[in-house]
Amino acid sequence: MLIQRASKIATRRQSLFRLLLSTIAAFFGVQTERNRHRDFQSRSPIPFIIMGILIAIVLVISLIFIVKLVLA
Repeated sequence: MLIQRASKIATRRQSLFRLLLSTIAAFFGVQTERNRHRDFQSRSPIPFIIMGILIAIVLVISLIFIVKLVLA
C-alpha cells in the first residue's frame, strides 16, 4: 500500500516535470519529433494549454522585472 502510494507520487512528479519540459521546449520551438508525437498521444490538451499560459505569464513578469531592474 505504501509502496503503491509512493510510486503514484513519483509518477505524478515525473509526469508534471515531463509536461513542464515538453511545454517549454514547444514554447521556444525546439521540441523533438518524438516528444511531439508522445504529447499528441495524451488524452487532453488542457494541461499543455494551462502550462503554456503559466510559462507565458512567468516570462512576461520576469521581463518586466529585468527591465525595471536595468532602468532603476
